[in-house]
Amino acid sequence: MNKWFKRCSVGILAAMLVFTLAAFGGAADDPKPDPSGSNTGGIADIVGASAGAPTADEIKAMEASEPLAAKVADAVGKNRVAINVVWTLVCGFLVMFMQAGFAMAETGFTRAKNAGHTMAMNFMVYALGMLGYWLSGFALQMGGAGPFATLGGGGVLDAEFTISMFGKEFGLFGTKGFFLSGDSYDVAVFTMFLFQMVFMDTTATIPTGSMAERWSFKSFVIYGILVGAVIYPLYANWVWGGGWLAKLGSNFGLGHGHVDFAGSSVVHLTGGVLALIGAKLLGPRHGKFAKDGTPNAIPGHHLPMAVVGCFILAFGWFGFNAGSSLAGTDLRISVVAVNTMLAGAAGALSSMIYTWLRFGKPDISMAANGLLAGLVAITAPCAFVTAPAAVLIGLIAGVLLCWAVVFVERTLKIDDPVGAISVHGVNGAWGVFSLGLFADGTYGDGWNSVKGSVTGLFYGDGGQFAAQCIGILANIVYVGVIGYVMFKLLDVAVGLRVDPEQEVEGLDQYEVAVIAYPDFHIRSSPR
Repeated sequence: MNKWFKRCSVGILAAMLVFTLAAFGGAADDPKPDPSGSNTGGIADIVGASAGAPTADEIKAMEASEPLAAKVADAVGKNRVAINVVWTLVCGFLVMFMQAGFAMAETGFTRAKNAGHTMAMNFMVYALGMLGYWLSGFALQMGGAGPFATLGGGGVLDAEFTISMFGKEFGLFGTKGFFLSGDSYDVAVFTMFLFQMVFMDTTATIPTGSMAERWSFKSFVIYGILVGAVIYPLYANWVWGGGWLAKLGSNFGLGHGHVDFAGSSVVHLTGGVLALIGAKLLGPRHGKFAKDGTPNAIPGHHLPMAVVGCFILAFGWFGFNAGSSLAGTDLRISVVAVNTMLAGAAGALSSMIYTWLRFGKPDISMAANGLLAGLVAITAPCAFVTAPAAVLIGLIAGVLLCWAVVFVERTLKIDDPVGAISVHGVNGAWGVFSLGLFADGTYGDGWNSVKGSVTGLFYGDGGQFAAQCIGILANIVYVGVIGYVMFKLLDVAVGLRVDPEQEVEGLDQYEVAVIAYPDFHIRSSPR
């Protein structure tokens, strides 16, 4: 297995070198990048992303007849873009900090003998996923998505690989932006890279919870690169990169196509499906199920750590959702932020009440996951629904979480130590589904190049509901198949699971060299 691991590592590094050399330079006719930012923003950006921006001829006429007004307009346009860039970057920084929340939540919900290993996965997936995304993931996702109207540039990303079916063009993946080199050396492109990368990282870290306490670190390392380089970007392209799911509206009249404002499907459902496939193939932790199939409780070692982690995630979610406007000048961000916090609170409340009524006492760990479930569910519809709808979405998410945890454990016989499948997979699907029901038609004019605002089934547009359902199905099929193939190949190449004896003793001692709690002896038993 060591030989396989070394060969894979060398192959990945060699591919990075080859693609780096190939990425420099571009055709003479390509749009010009702006690496300094001095040419980004101007008169044409006064109106921003909305319709009615001045044309090139109108700008020339204004510069000729009213030079002073043209200079003022140019400054206003540049400042508008600057505000949007700063907003997008700061929100990206918030989303990056969510990785600390994931690390604390997952480590707190698992056992002390594996705390170092769980922390190591949550830490390294940030570095591994980012480099994979820089290698090829960003180009595959966003290589044909430019220009970015709110950011004033990005027109260099203008190459989408498409196929023709039914007389329509179906976008599959982008072909520009590899290594952020050549003509992708552009301030708007770099802004988009940072923001999209931290979203990818959220997806990448979700399976580290469902597969915790028995996942081989070698196979995890290869997974961490692959999820950022290939797996996540393809579906993200179909929804956010101008791919075929985004075009279901303009091509087939299904609402505005598959709409996901901030990632219930792109981020959370993708991560949830990977978590489901990985945990199923990996098998349960030693002692999780009795001989008759009855599940045994394996409590986490640090509930306060887990709860604080969930609070950090809730804080970072403001960047996750409101930042997805890509525009500090889009005042709808206030609605997005309030809907986000309301749904999270509703999810925590309904989870707490459900466990209180069913088990006689409130379960704070389930309430903490209920908070996350509500946040996951509102991530897709947050910009398109009213406050009462956001609360309803969150309330349903909290109960769905409780049902899903029991179903995954008792019916599917899958061991998910942190509830990642239920939080992210089930409620990611619910969030996308709920947008198709509750979008009230007050926002989203021109979304995915379709006139009119985004409207759900309950407000008169059944086509939007259909597009949402198609997007969910496409995610489950694509991610399920590619995830299954990846984990199977990793199992053959380097081994997916640690040795049973090492699992019993604790992975800190064998997998990551550093024991999280060296000052006291952790008594292990085979349970």
